[in-house]
Formats: sequence, C-alpha cells, structure tokens
Amino acid sequence: MTKKQKRVLYRILIAGALLLVQALVPDQIFLGERWILDFTGEWVAPADWVSTGYTLYLDTLTPFLLYMAAYLIIGYDVLRKAVLGIVHGEIFDENFLMVVATVGAILLGSYGESVEVMLFYQIGELFQSVAVGKSRRSITELMDIRPDYANIEVSGQLKQVDPEEVAVEQIIVIRPGERVPLDGVVVEGTSALNTSALTGESLPREVSAGDEVVSGCVNTSGLLRVRVTKPFGESTVSKILDLVENSSLKKAKAENFITKFARYYTPAVCIGAALLAVIPPLLLGGGWAVWVRRALTFLVISCPCALVISIPLSFFGGIGGASRSGILVKGGNYLEALSAARTVVFDKTGTLTQGVFAVAETCPAEGIRAEALLETAALAECYSSHPISLSLRQSAGIDGDGGRVSGVEEIAGHGVTAVVDGRRVAVGNARLMTAQGVDFVPNDHPGTVVYAAIDGTFAGSILISDQLKATAAGAVRSLRSQGLRTVMLTGDNAKTAQAVGEALGLDEIHSDLLPAGKVEQLERLLASKPPRSTLAFVGDGINDAPVLSRADIGIAMGAMGSDAAIEAADIVLMDDDPAKIALAMSISRKCLRIVKENIIFALGVKAACLILGAAGIAGMQAAIFADVGVMVLAVLNAARTLRVPQDV
Repeated sequence: MTKKQKRVLYRILIAGALLLVQALVPDQIFLGERWILDFTGEWVAPADWVSTGYTLYLDTLTPFLLYMAAYLIIGYDVLRKAVLGIVHGEIFDENFLMVVATVGAILLGSYGESVEVMLFYQIGELFQSVAVGKSRRSITELMDIRPDYANIEVSGQLKQVDPEEVAVEQIIVIRPGERVPLDGVVVEGTSALNTSALTGESLPREVSAGDEVVSGCVNTSGLLRVRVTKPFGESTVSKILDLVENSSLKKAKAENFITKFARYYTPAVCIGAALLAVIPPLLLGGGWAVWVRRALTFLVISCPCALVISIPLSFFGGIGGASRSGILVKGGNYLEALSAARTVVFDKTGTLTQGVFAVAETCPAEGIRAEALLETAALAECYSSHPISLSLRQSAGIDGDGGRVSGVEEIAGHGVTAVVDGRRVAVGNARLMTAQGVDFVPNDHPGTVVYAAIDGTFAGSILISDQLKATAAGAVRSLRSQGLRTVMLTGDNAKTAQAVGEALGLDEIHSDLLPAGKVEQLERLLASKPPRSTLAFVGDGINDAPVLSRADIGIAMGAMGSDAAIEAADIVLMDDDPAKIALAMSISRKCLRIVKENIIFALGVKAACLILGAAGIAGMQAAIFADVGVMVLAVLNAARTLRVPQDV
C-alpha cells in the first residue's frame, strides 16, 4: 500500500471505531435530557419547542460530537473536493452528490447513516485505488526498462553518463547485470541478453561481435562493447516508453461514452432528486421530511462511480496485462477495435515464416557455372537489405562489392539491375525477366525463385527456401477456433504461397502481389468484411507500412529495433511469435467482455434501486450498496483484465 492509501485506511479504521463506540455505549451514560437545536441557534428544552419542520434532533450533545468527528475524519477530503469543484465550475461530480446526500441526512437527524454512507464510499475509493495501483504497477514494471546510465571509457576508466549525452558512433561498455542503454552493434565481446522486459519471454538471446542490440535488454553474462547507432531519443526503449505513456490518451468508444454519459447524467439526477423532494409534498400535502430523505437516498444511489471508475480501469488493466506479455497497445481504442476483429490478414515473410532464407538449389543455364551464377546474383544484390539478398550474399561468401558493381537500381516488387564486372545484370522474379524481355526457363519448385540474366540472356535460377515459424500453425488454428477468417497476402509465386497456406490451414491465399497489389487486396477485404467488424493486418513492420496504416488495426511482428513497426502499427508485438496474435485477440475480447458486464450490472442495479428508493422501499443502506457496493464489485471485476488469459 502507498502512504496515501494507508492514511485512508487509518481514517476508515478510526471512523469505524467511533461508530462502534456510539453503537455499543448505552445512552444512559449521556447526561441531560433530549435537547433540540433550532435555526435561531439557541438550545431549547422539548417543553419549549414548537415544531416548524426544520429542527435538528439531538439526543445529547456528546453523541452528536462523536458522529461529527467520525464524519469529518472520514469525509473531509470529499467535502474539500466538492467545494473546489463548485469554485472551479465543475459542480456535478460524485463528491458533490456525496456531500449533498450526507449533509442532508445530518439535517434530518440521520447522523449514523451519513457517516456510514461516507465510510463505505471511502472503502470503495480505497478498493479502487488499490486496483488502479496494481494496474499502474504493471505499466511501471515496463517503465523499468528505462536505462539510468551508460558507461563510456575515459582515460582507461569507466564513467557513468546520462544516455542522452552519448553520441552516435560512440563506444559504450555494458557490464554483466547492466541494462543496455542505447541501440547499437556489438564490436567486442559475447554475452546473453535477457529480453523479457521487451518481449515477455525469458529465453536469453546470444549476441557477439557484429550483432545488433536494442536498448532495454539486460546483459546477463559477458562484457560487451557496443557502437551506438541511434541517439537515445530515437532508441527502441525511448519509443516504447513514449508509446505506453501516451496509450491512455487514445480512449475507446466505451470510455468516451461513459465520460459524456456522466456529464449529462449527474445534473439530470440532481434535478430529479430536487423534484422528488418538492413535487410530492406540494401535490400530496406535507411529508417534507419523508420525501427529502427519499431524494437524498436517490442521490446516493445515482452516483455514477462504478461506471466512471471501472470502465477506464478495465482498458488500463488490459493494456497493462498485454504489455507484460510483450504486446504493446497504443490505446484503449485499438484494444476495443481488436475485440471486434473477424478477419486477420497476414504478410508471409517474417510473419508466418522465419524470414531466414537459405539457398536450396542453383539451376544455371547451359554454359554457366553454378558458382558463377550465385556470385553474380549476390554481387548485384550486394546493396539491398532484403532477406533474400542477404541469403544470396551469405551463400556466395560475399561481403561488399570490391569495386566490381555499379549502376545499381532497385525496382520495387521486381528485383534489381546492376553492372557487374562491366556486364549488365538483372536479378529478381519472373516479372523482372518479362519486363527485361528475357526468355527464361520457369522454375516451379516450391520456394522463392530468383532469376538472373546477364546482358539480356538468361543465366539461370536460384531456389531460396524459408521455414515456417514453429508456432505459426498453432496460431492460425487458435484464430480460426475464435471464429476469425485468416488470409495471406504475399509477393511470392503461387506455388510457394499455396504450399505455405495449406501447411498452415489458411482460409484464403493471394500471391504474386506487388506492394500496390497488397493494398488493393486489402481494400477488397475491407469492403467484404462482416458488418460492425474490423480487419487486422499483421506484418513485419519494415516494408508493410502502407498496409499496416490502411487496415482497421495494424499489428507489427518482431518489432524489436524496428522504427517502422512502432510508427506504423497500432499494436506492436515485441517478439516475432505468431501465437501472440491470438493472445492479443483474447486479451481484447476479455477486456471488452468485462466492460460490458460492468455497464449492464451497474446500470441494472442502479435503475432498480432508484425506483425502489423513489418509492420509499429502499433506504439509505440500499443506497450505499447501489453506490459503493456496485463500485467495489465493478472495480474488482475490472481488475481481472490484469490477468492475461493462457488458454488461447
């Protein structure tokens, strides 16, 4: 418990003790007869009293002071907030309703009830504070990835500096047990990095010289020297922290509805209570005390605390629970939209497959050696960062062009052309060969086929294979079991796409797509989706930004270190596990289910109690349950969003 929560608890205990004393001590110990305080400010004996209907009843001064002491101890902060609200023009809130109801009860002589209402209200507020604190701690745990310092070497000694002071290209030293403060590349040392704060997974990641490291991970073993590649403001940890801190600004429709609802609902019930106190006595004659009491009960019942508190808490808890599993949701609106998803569209490479390509087969044309074909293709692709280009270079053992390559031109969705050793080379897919007017021999083996032409003559083809991710098939099965339609969009040839789609059990497969073709297919899928549903697109976040942005919900996979993913997507999965997609869906649906439960429960109970209170059937105790009891139950229900479902 925080210090503030402990203070509230102590006040609850003290006020409760005073109420207990008042209930247990016999009335006979209070000396003096029954006295009455009228509105002239004078104490008069019962014999001298003439009823005016506006008199305070006091058994004795002593119990009155006990009640008032308990009331002020437990309710002084509510009184203060109500006064400040009136001063600032924000009158109609739960504090105002509590003060009007409890002060009204005091004026009617129901001192015990007024203290009980305030006491149980504060108990409810304490429950809410603890639940919100628990939810906030889940976010705070994620915030622990913020690095406190970076080590730089000065005259052979390590010096701790603010990460924001470290320049790009500067070398930092990361000792075992320290957090990686900045994104960079390992220049010396080997170690294992704990990425659980970013991905939710405990499996360490081995790194050595030449490997990239991202900020926020923890160095668990060896000493690392890292060359910084990004300033702190552009680092992975900085972007993640900014994303999480601002997630509460993007409210879901349900949150906005509750905010607007409370804005009009509270003044309406205040007016309703005033009419309930005035109209019946005027029409029926007399009975002012009875109807004022009913009006005060009506006010206590009508407090919208359960909705105003529990709905935002549900989304906050859902976002917090997801973040602990390495799923970063940019706002409650995206969590709400994800719960309505009925179609999930996948990119293939890097999303459903590992994206780690390897040359499986080389098919040179007549008169061309296999080694020469591979070397020429690798040189032409030496400036591309595409995974296929990397696999060609690795297979050929080429690192750089050695001055043998010039005039490189990359053609989106086709391949590259370049001048290699003075000869014009084209390397890419079948579309590139057709566009270059090359008479080529098609290779229909499953996998990604790279064709090569030298000086306009077909030189052969290279078959590159990519492996499915271990959890991809299970992820698709889980999504389909939740009633979602699964679609794959890929630039690969039809045979490769079909093989992947059949292995995973996808509902729909579209292949041979250029980037613009992916957007066109997505537009078609958006137009054909079920009414009031949403469509989610899942990509690697590097080359899928247009489609991620166009979908109702963009989900980026494997986003550690990917600026494009964090910027373009609405939901970011910090590792590349497809199973997290089904988990994110499950979290969103659980969150929205809890929100709906709270709305139906709170409004249903309040409506019933309002009718019973207005009719005089339900008293102040029922009002306490309808307000505080419903709030506590709704908050406890909302806190369930913190628990991440495992059965997905």
